[in-house]
Amino acid sequence: MDELLLVVVGTTDVSTIPGVSIAGPTPEATLYTPTLDVEYLVTGRPLTLDVIPVTPTGIPTPVLVTRALAKGLPKLVVDAGCKYPPKIPVVHLGGIHGGDIRRGALPREVVERLVERGRTLGRGLAPLRLAIGESIPGGTTTAMAQLVALGYDAWGRTSSASPNNPKGLKIAIVKEAVSRLKIPADAVTAAAEVGDPVHISVAAIALGAVEEGAEVILAGGTQMAAAAALYKALGGDPGRLTVATTRWIVEDRSADFMGLMKEVGVSRVVYSNASFAASRFEGLRAYEAGYVKEGVAMGYALWRAERRGLDVLRLVEEEYMRITKAGGAGR
Repeated sequence: MDELLLVVVGTTDVSTIPGVSIAGPTPEATLYTPTLDVEYLVTGRPLTLDVIPVTPTGIPTPVLVTRALAKGLPKLVVDAGCKYPPKIPVVHLGGIHGGDIRRGALPREVVERLVERGRTLGRGLAPLRLAIGESIPGGTTTAMAQLVALGYDAWGRTSSASPNNPKGLKIAIVKEAVSRLKIPADAVTAAAEVGDPVHISVAAIALGAVEEGAEVILAGGTQMAAAAALYKALGGDPGRLTVATTRWIVEDRSADFMGLMKEVGVSRVVYSNASFAASRFEGLRAYEAGYVKEGVAMGYALWRAERRGLDVLRLVEEEYMRITKAGGAGR
């Protein structure tokens, strides 16, 4: 079956709360990260700014891995609501940049539009096998909030791009956000009040595709528990979904990926066993110390490459050297 990699991108003000996200050198810079991620994924270089996203300590974005391993895989970028629109061809779903969930995330009519258009997009892409990834800084915080709003005990169970998961901060934000809700909420209310434009879009695209008989793989970490829960709340059967992620997510003791997947009803989970421990580059070895873990469909790209017998570390290091020589990584 032909396959397509979709990457759904968006931003919210949650990532600008100090301490929430390390998906950029500063909290404000995180608002550029999804844009730069997909520009680099598609073209091999960022366009909006001349810099490839890194953590505050210079560890490169997971899209470096996805780019290295999925060069022959057709890709489609879906802009669900970016602060800074990518300068590449994208599908616009009519979403907008989200707010601080402590005061409300999105207008309800925007979420309803994302559901309608996302579902239509998913239907139109069947019968392709769809792998749906994401890039949204602060997404594990909004994922926790939406899971709680939908009635799941997700407190402190989502992961982080940092080896020191700021669970206390995230729990405090989510507690304040959901305090105004009647729980359990419906999918649209959860996304509009305490969510973001990305997870509800992933859920809607997956729903439309599954309705037309497509195989759908949610390519991501604990954020995909929120996407699967929203998909279920919209009427989908989570038993028809597969989630692909990394060993770093599965082994993350600061979170509960497998437990969340079981609770939302996803029984098919696959993950990469890749290790960067033997890498020549400190920025890649840092992945083994708990940095990054997942994002921009990295786990799916790794898992797919392993199944095809590719030399994962060699390919990733070659891409790392390319962008380093170009002056991209770590700037």
